[in-house]
Amino acid sequence: MRGSVPDDVISFLQEWCDDNDYVEGHTSGSTGTPKSVRLLKSDMRASARLTNEFLGIDSCSVLLLSLSTTYIAGKMMMVRALEAGASLIAVAPSSTPLRGLSERITLAAMVPMQVSETLRDEEGVRQLSCIECLLVGGAPVDGELEQHLAALPTITYVTYGMTETVSHVALRKVGERCYTALGNVTFAIDDRSCLVIDAPQLSGRRFITNDIVELCSERQFVWQGRYDHVIMSGGLKFCAEVIEQKISSLLSSRYYITAAPDDRLGQRIVLVVEGEQYDEVAMEELRSSLSAVLSRYEMPREIRFIAHFEETYSGKVKRKL
Repeated sequence: MRGSVPDDVISFLQEWCDDNDYVEGHTSGSTGTPKSVRLLKSDMRASARLTNEFLGIDSCSVLLLSLSTTYIAGKMMMVRALEAGASLIAVAPSSTPLRGLSERITLAAMVPMQVSETLRDEEGVRQLSCIECLLVGGAPVDGELEQHLAALPTITYVTYGMTETVSHVALRKVGERCYTALGNVTFAIDDRSCLVIDAPQLSGRRFITNDIVELCSERQFVWQGRYDHVIMSGGLKFCAEVIEQKISSLLSSRYYITAAPDDRLGQRIVLVVEGEQYDEVAMEELRSSLSAVLSRYEMPREIRFIAHFEETYSGKVKRKL
C-alpha cells in the first residue's frame, strides 16, 4: 500500500486479519430493507478473484482506493489488491480523488459523482484518461456522463451488484446495452420481472432483487428500474426510470420521477426538478417538450421544485416529495 493510510482502511485491515470468518457490512436495500449483514471472507475472496481474472489484475497492477471501506466497494478494492498481490494507492474519499496523483493506475472504482466532478476540467480529463480500467457504480450513470466516458481511452465498466452479492456480479461496458455476468453467475426473473441472481461462487446462494430487468439470456440483462419506483396510475403501471430516460435531453438540472397519492388515479406521476421554480413561460415550454416525448399517460400531472436534492454516500438521489 502506498500513501498515507486513512483510518477506515486500518480498521478494515484489522477486521480482515482477525479470527472471524466474516466482516460486517451494510446493505443498500436492493434486496429489501437496509440492514447489517455478515459477509463471509471466503465469498469476498472468491468475488475478488473473479474480477481480477476478468480484468487481468495481477501483482504488477496498481489499484486505486478512493471509496470508503465502510461500504462494500471500498472493502472489495482492498481484497482485490490483497488477492492479486497488487500495489494499492489509498486516498481519502472526495469528489475529486485523482487530484494530485501522477502515477498510472491499472484499476479504479468511483461513483458517478466523483467521475462527473473529475471531468469538469482538463487536468481531471487527463488524469482519468491515464486510468487503464475504471469501474463506475453505486448510483445510475446518466446518458451524458456515459457519452463523456465513451470518448476516453479508459476502458470503463458500469457495475451491477450490491452488498449482499459482495460487490458486482455483472458488468456493462460503456456504450453497450446489456450487463454480462461474471464467472458462473446466472440470471432469471421472478413474477414481478425482478432480477434473480444465482451465484455459485458465493456459497451457491440465490438473491432475489427489487430491480426490474429485461432478461436477454441467463447470462445477460438490461436494467430498467426499481420495483420500489413503479407507479400505478389509473390502472396502468409505469417505471419511473423509463420515463426519466425518455426526458433525459430536456432538462439541464437534475430531476426524478416519483408518485403522489391521487383520489381518482390511485397515484399520479410527479416530476421533481432541482433548482428554483420556473416562471410561467419556462413551465409552458417544459410541458410542451415533455408532451413531445411522452405518451399522454406518462405525462407528469404535477411538476415540483426542490432547491437542493439530498444524496446518499454513493451519490444516489433521495427521492422525496
